[in-house]
Amino acid sequence: MRFGITLPAGFGSDFAGVVDEVGAQATGFTAGDRVYGAAIGRSVADFVLVETPAAHLWPTPEGVADEVASVLPVSGLTASAALAAIGLRAGDTVLIGGAAGGVGVFAVQLAKLAGARVLGTASKGTFGFLRGLGAEPVAYGPGLADRVRALAPEGITAATDLFGREAAETALELGVAPERISVVADGPAPPPGVRKTGALDAGPGALERIADAIRSGEITVPIAATFPVERIREAVPMQAEGHVHGKIVIAL
Repeated sequence: MRFGITLPAGFGSDFAGVVDEVGAQATGFTAGDRVYGAAIGRSVADFVLVETPAAHLWPTPEGVADEVASVLPVSGLTASAALAAIGLRAGDTVLIGGAAGGVGVFAVQLAKLAGARVLGTASKGTFGFLRGLGAEPVAYGPGLADRVRALAPEGITAATDLFGREAAETALELGVAPERISVVADGPAPPPGVRKTGALDAGPGALERIADAIRSGEITVPIAATFPVERIREAVPMQAEGHVHGKIVIAL
């Protein structure tokens, strides 16, 4: 069992759509409202039942398409929490591990909005993609510390690792204080003093601020592919490969 899920189980977490019915005791939403949210293990469905109070349901802002809203909650909140955990601020030079992934695309852009210089680890095939988001790409793998030194000889001041622990360990090697390094909760134990975090640690209003930034054009949400639910089997291995540039959407 993981995240309260036992097999057999549904699929997916984030969703977006229109409220079809509202229970007698439900508050804050009415039938016909456009909404987006998270329902772990059960979002790929014709209907999603959300209990109230709706802690994981938000109104979809005008100007934000359902396709975009449907990929925001988990990745957006995780990215926000990862940067908040290290106190990212203007003037920082931050190393982001897994920068081209689903969480990374949000972390890169949020860090840029905060006024930080962003170095992002990725495979060489994603370098152009990352530059388009405002990051300076650096290849992951053996020798990462040397490549980061060459790219930022004045040093880095913070790091967040969104995939594995390589970026976190590299930041420590380069002299970054452990409290200025974060890793996402899913994975092996982090090095001593490094902050472990996840979507549930995001501060109040974090997702609303991300949605506002998308609406204003300050953040873009790359959609790697959209599949009708009848072709969901094609989406699963694509996601599992771990080299998707952006998010995968299932349309019902």
